Amino acid sequence: MKTKLWNPCVYARNARYVSELGMPVLDLLDPQPGERVLDLGCGDGKLTMVLRDRGCQPVGIDSSGEFIAAARALGLDVRKQDARELHFENEFDAVFSNAVLHWIAEPDLVIGHVYRALRQGGRFVGEFGGFGNCRAIERALVDELELRGIDASMASPWYFPTTGEYQDKLVAAGFGVPYIELIPRPTPLPKGMPGFLETFADDFASLIAANQRGEFLAAVCDRLEPLLRRSNEWIADYVRLRFEACKS
Repeated sequence: MKTKLWNPCVYARNARYVSELGMPVLDLLDPQPGERVLDLGCGDGKLTMVLRDRGCQPVGIDSSGEFIAAARALGLDVRKQDARELHFENEFDAVFSNAVLHWIAEPDLVIGHVYRALRQGGRFVGEFGGFGNCRAIERALVDELELRGIDASMASPWYFPTTGEYQDKLVAAGFGVPYIELIPRPTPLPKGMPGFLETFADDFASLIAANQRGEFLAAVCDRLEPLLRRSNEWIADYVRLRFEACKS
C-alpha cells in the first residue's frame, strides 16, 4: 500500500490555495457547534482549525507524519492514520474531506470505513478531483515520460471518477446521495506550474534519474505553456467532484 510523502513547508509555499478553496465544501457541510467531525486527510490542519473555531469537536487523520506534526503544533486533536485503515465505529456526526480522495486508489474501502465511522443520520461531505481534473497536466507528464522510453501506464497516482461512478459506490455502501456535482474550476497557481509540479508530480518525476528531473519538469512546463499559461499566470485545469452523502 503506497503512501505519498509530503513536505509541509513545500506544501504551504506552493499549495496553500488548496485549503483556501476548500471553504465552499466546508460551508456545504454546515458544521454545527458541538458536532464531532472527522477531517479525513487533514493535512497541516488549516481546515480542521476552522471546524474547531466554529465550535465543533474535530478529529483529524492523515497518513503523513510530517503533516500531523504541523497540525499538532496548532493544538489540534489529530492522529497519524491512513484512510484505508480507519477503525472508528458510530463515532462521528460528520466526515469531511477536501482534496484528498483522488490520492486513494481504493475508494470502496474508504467509503466503507467512513460509513462505519458515522452515527446514524451522519453525513459524508467532500470535494476532490473529478473526471477530467488536470487532464492536460497528466497528459504532459505521461508524454514526457514516454518520450524518454519510460512506460508511464502506471505512473499516475490519481483517481478522478465521474459523478455516476462515485455515486454508485456511495449508494452501494449504504449512503443516500442528495447532492453530487462535477465543477470545472480553472485555478490560478500562485507559484506557477513549477510549484505545482514540485508539490504534486513526484510520482511521475521519481521514474526519472535524479540528475535529469529538473530538465524533465522544465520540458513538461514547455508542453503546458501554450495550454495553461495566460500572460504571466499559470492556470491549472481543475475539475472538482463535490458531494454530500447521508447515512440513513
